[in-house]
Amino acid sequence: MSRKRWQVRQYDKNRVAEIAETLNISPYAALLASARNINDTKTAREFFGMAEPAAADPMSFPDMEKAVTRIRAALDNFERIAVYGDYDADGVTAVALLYSYLELQGADAVYYVPDRHTQGYGLNFGSVDEICRMGAKLIITVDNGISAVDEAKYIKELEMDLIITDHHLPSETLPEAVAVVDPHLDTADLSFRDYAGVGVAYKLICALEGGENETTDSFLDLAAIGTIADVMPLRNENREIVRRGLELINDPDRAGLRALREVAGLEERYISSTTASFGIAPRLNAAGRMGSAERAVRLLLTDDYDEAHELAAEINDDNIRRQATEKEIFELASARIESAEDMKYSRVLVVEGEGWHDGVIGIVASRLVEKYGRPAIVITVAGDKAKGSGRSIEGFNLYDALCACADVLTHHGGHMLAAGLGVETSMIDEFRKRINSYAAGMQTPVPVQYIDFKINPASAGTAILDAIDMLEPFGTSNPQPVFGLYDMEITDIRPVGGGKHLRLTLKRDTAVLAALLFRTAQVDFAYTAGDRVDIAAVFERNEYLGQTRLSIIIRNIKPHGVNDDVLFERMDEFSALMRSEFERFGRENTLPDRELIAGVYKLIRSRGVWRFDNEMLCFRLGRPAEDYAKVSVAVEALLQLGTLTRDAEGNLTLPENPVRVNLDDAPVLIKIKTGTR
Repeated sequence: MSRKRWQVRQYDKNRVAEIAETLNISPYAALLASARNINDTKTAREFFGMAEPAAADPMSFPDMEKAVTRIRAALDNFERIAVYGDYDADGVTAVALLYSYLELQGADAVYYVPDRHTQGYGLNFGSVDEICRMGAKLIITVDNGISAVDEAKYIKELEMDLIITDHHLPSETLPEAVAVVDPHLDTADLSFRDYAGVGVAYKLICALEGGENETTDSFLDLAAIGTIADVMPLRNENREIVRRGLELINDPDRAGLRALREVAGLEERYISSTTASFGIAPRLNAAGRMGSAERAVRLLLTDDYDEAHELAAEINDDNIRRQATEKEIFELASARIESAEDMKYSRVLVVEGEGWHDGVIGIVASRLVEKYGRPAIVITVAGDKAKGSGRSIEGFNLYDALCACADVLTHHGGHMLAAGLGVETSMIDEFRKRINSYAAGMQTPVPVQYIDFKINPASAGTAILDAIDMLEPFGTSNPQPVFGLYDMEITDIRPVGGGKHLRLTLKRDTAVLAALLFRTAQVDFAYTAGDRVDIAAVFERNEYLGQTRLSIIIRNIKPHGVNDDVLFERMDEFSALMRSEFERFGRENTLPDRELIAGVYKLIRSRGVWRFDNEMLCFRLGRPAEDYAKVSVAVEALLQLGTLTRDAEGNLTLPENPVRVNLDDAPVLIKIKTGTR
């Protein structure tokens, strides 16, 4: 996991007191709301579900009236309508929602989901031809279409009509269609625009119904799953869609959802937004990643439980294969990055591989962002063509970055934090240079570990759990609250779960707490008993034998007392040094003396192997954050001289046959002293 800058959220104490008193709620709940910038009683009532939030009038969406008029005409004339979707969970839930609704209206409806691997994202000429042969007179896109300018012209030539419903960012030229319904268009009269593709489809059926009613409500389970899966902000209307949708998911009428919960081992569990995100959405996504997404649509549409169970089991197997494939490509991509210095220290990671599975490269990009703390784009190469998927961090708009490189790409699209692209294989190196040149003109963004508020360990009890429950459902823009336990002494470390996890005992003054750290073996844990640390943790409810206990789950940990601002300045300077950006680092901040270099060597020699990052080297050497770049340079110098070696896992060790060296010969030290490569 990359180092994150810890930031405690701001809140208004006066507003917190006012909201708590007026709404008669826990001060903890009011404080957590204020940390999410909810500082008035009206908004707080809606946020806590005490008042019905005002849903956007569906007719206020661009071209919605035109879309409704054309669809009603198709229903009246019994024209064949084709619902054209996407292969991810947002796309398949949107297809299932709109197709099911049209069937209820007695429509002659068909649906079409393109194949990720042979057709790619969005409308394409081959699929349009196939839909034409089906006899469709009207095509309605869901979760795609906003960039299909050429395909829209072709649809018109074939004497079919096109309605686009999408939620992706539009470019300057819009497709020619009967209606283009996208909340991000400038013509939208909306105070909230961040709907998922399925959310826009849901608003379409609300418009066709003349508003929300029992019919539209029956589709909220699909709308909720797609909204959660596409990582849409759970604020405003999205929050209500998910809140009401989860009620249906936990008492499902759909055979497909019942079967999916069963194969995922979730049939006895309450499905929260978090459970849906990690238990349901990845399986629906796996259908399109590893095979045909059409199976996921059939799963959501079928009334036959036997068919549903067979499809759910098949999709679950796909998810297992997806995990194995993702792990393999992640390891290959990481090894490639580590072996190429110019790539390892680049502002935007662009890594490619021949024949990498295009269904998982987006997930691999997410894992690289988590590992390196930088935007990452993973590209799979097939001959002279390549396609990529990227993920970013707050502060770096990936969509804008791709637009700036559009002339070296064959196509691109997406969002601020996630995007896809096509590129000629011969242009990958040029694209890598261009996007990093674009990033060089910006302030270097860093990942942030938000803390809702610092809490005294003596106050960490079950009373806070009810306040946390009031904030459900959690998701983007309303994450599960994270609490800061600062200056805690680790008094005990115990492996649990067969050694896969750790239980830490933490102490401050007279307060003693137990906390769990998942997916970390003791050999990979950087801290020892006696260390003083800061903990970022979530609090969860643990019901056992009728008693409620507080479970503390560690999300992040760092040495106590580190000045994060200084640390990240030195991290940035070290990276600039390794990129030979001489104007961006100072000799006084990066050049280690012989004593420090010797100290690094002796510490690693005493350990035999060093598994941890350079910040932990500073910590163990008793050095402040100001010395991070110097310690990192010391490690680099020792590696360059062969006095240290780094194994395939990134661990530092001593060579079997060390030789005497002259420190002044280390290229990185020469670079600092001379200001040349």
